Amino acid sequence: MNSIISLLYLVGIKLYTLGVEIAALFNPKAKLLISGRAETIHKLKQYDNAKKCIWIHAASLGEFKQGRPLIEAIKAKYPDRKIVLTFYSPSGYEVRKNYSLADLICYLPADTPANARMFLKEVNPEMAFFVKYEYWHFFLRELKKRNVPVYGVSMIFRPQQPFFKFYGSWFRNMLRTFSHLYVQDEASARLLKTIKYETFTVSGDTRFDRVKRIAQESPKVPLAEQFVQGAQTVLVAGSSWPQDEDLIIPYIQEHKDVKLIIAPHEVDEPRVKALCDRLNVSHFLYTQPSDKPSDSQVMVVNTIGLLSAIYKYGNIAYVGGGFGKGIHNTLEAATYAMPVIFGPNHRKFKEALDLKDVKAGFSVSNIKDFYYVLDTLRSDVQTMEKAKSAAGQYVNSMCGATERIMSDLF
Repeated sequence: MNSIISLLYLVGIKLYTLGVEIAALFNPKAKLLISGRAETIHKLKQYDNAKKCIWIHAASLGEFKQGRPLIEAIKAKYPDRKIVLTFYSPSGYEVRKNYSLADLICYLPADTPANARMFLKEVNPEMAFFVKYEYWHFFLRELKKRNVPVYGVSMIFRPQQPFFKFYGSWFRNMLRTFSHLYVQDEASARLLKTIKYETFTVSGDTRFDRVKRIAQESPKVPLAEQFVQGAQTVLVAGSSWPQDEDLIIPYIQEHKDVKLIIAPHEVDEPRVKALCDRLNVSHFLYTQPSDKPSDSQVMVVNTIGLLSAIYKYGNIAYVGGGFGKGIHNTLEAATYAMPVIFGPNHRKFKEALDLKDVKAGFSVSNIKDFYYVLDTLRSDVQTMEKAKSAAGQYVNSMCGATERIMSDLF
């Protein structure tokens, strides 16, 4: 039965690859994937595999952020260790194809037996790490054949996954090719126990380690320090979109005692101008500061790269994107032990759900919700303090995954 499923899986992979090749004729992302995989063959032939490497695979940019702390820790401890980094998605590869700590960066070839044999022969890994959700049957099977240990990093499991269904024996067998799984939470651990899978450790999420370190090492932003002087309430709105600003701006206009630092998701000149045109209060651009910043009510951060450092100057955060495709990074704010507000489209984001569970995250669906949450946090000292404490405790509880993996395996 398992051999039949493997055959059907292989047929599915080949049909999917054919579909992507057809789509590449008119879809830029599909074209990047096809051309990138072709380039992978050339890169592998040029790669010097005389020395074994550590292979880390991430589906896309989000998974790379979870694998990155591990790469940095390995390179810090063993600078001569070679790292091979692969991506499945162009949204990951195209952004990080020049990442300096990896010796080889390429797309993962399609999951076929021939590709798996070719890739592992050329790369010659001593161990492999798959991040969060990645399960490629033929690659995992070939790693097992070659006695290469493979580890899951920041893995998370849900009841709806096939591993936990009555028809899931083929998927469970694939899961058992892993030498060890490092899972994010107790919920994942409980699910694994239901299928009698015991080779796992609840270690948290490696992303938290990097976010925490970035916060600890974040530089001072003198202009922000000057701006917030004397303010009782400072709301930092990160990665905002116009729909988010429909809530924020009216509140700021009605509450002159609240200061706002706002970093729109897009910082091109027309977008920033449109935002400023809506602000009927005193404001200035980060790149064009006023002589006395503390006299203004709003600072518009019209440049990128500052948000993670600027959150520390607020006492309440709003993370944008929740009225669109999905919220942006809530951890950058929560790591400073502050309550985080976000829009309704957050249900695919574990950290947002976790923050809500511990009463440090607050979801709003309209302007009425936003006013209520912000007014409550400002007026109820106990609620505010509990939210701040819960946010800090949550982030701290999820840290340490990288250190645990390094301690176990190196």
